[in-house]
Amino acid sequence: MKFRMAHNNFNVVDLEKSMKFYEDALGLKETRRINAADGSFIIVYLGDGATAHKLELTWMRDRKEKYDLGDNEFHLAFIADEFEKAKELHKKMDCICYENESMGIYFIADPDGYWLEVLPDRHKANN
Repeated sequence: MKFRMAHNNFNVVDLEKSMKFYEDALGLKETRRINAADGSFIIVYLGDGATAHKLELTWMRDRKEKYDLGDNEFHLAFIADEFEKAKELHKKMDCICYENESMGIYFIADPDGYWLEVLPDRHKANN
């Protein structure tokens, strides 16, 4: 029996703001949308166009307050083929929330406070 990863979900307070962030910061685009018949929720799937993995953003109509992310120890990781260029973009966007220079990585935070790890393409660097 085999399993393939399908998606990760983040609940968001402002769907449009989050979608804009993910497109501007990471190039993710909407691939599918589910609208509840009663308008109580919207689910939007974002993809990178290169892999099958999706980020699912869920907006709940009745949710007004920010989500409690606890210690926020979970995260998604993205490989940047132009790491320094990506880092400059994220600095301009003022969304870098943590850097680990000794490991050569950094994290950005989305509008809801979810952390996203950005890694250099180490395979590319070794070729």
